[in-house]
Amino acid sequence: MVFNWLKENFSKALGDGSEDEYIEIDLGKEERQNKVLVKLFSLKSYEDINEILNALREGYTIAIVDIRILRQKDSIELKRAISKLKKTTDALEGSIAGFGENTVIVTPSFAKIHKEVVKPKEEKKSRFD
Repeated sequence: MVFNWLKENFSKALGDGSEDEYIEIDLGKEERQNKVLVKLFSLKSYEDINEILNALREGYTIAIVDIRILRQKDSIELKRAISKLKKTTDALEGSIAGFGENTVIVTPSFAKIHKEVVKPKEEKKSRFD
């Protein structure tokens, strides 16, 4: 009885009251940003790899990883970290590339890193050979 009274009063306030109007609310839908995030990471220990992997799994992050500290500290841990990073990148169908000696760039599947193959220079032959 109270519900009918509330329904009638709200119907009158919203319109003519002849139709039942419902508003559908989707609570499970989250708005995602359509922007790509370029994020800098510093790999100081093997445990730091988890933060990088979580950011990549979100799908909107391009990671630029400074490996200088771990490279100087422990090369075996660095190899493990890079291997794990490469496996996850392959699973996400992304790209990974080294940039210089101390930087690794990792992208999600929508971006690709152009890797230019350096061809060895051919020696010019003299015309008398």
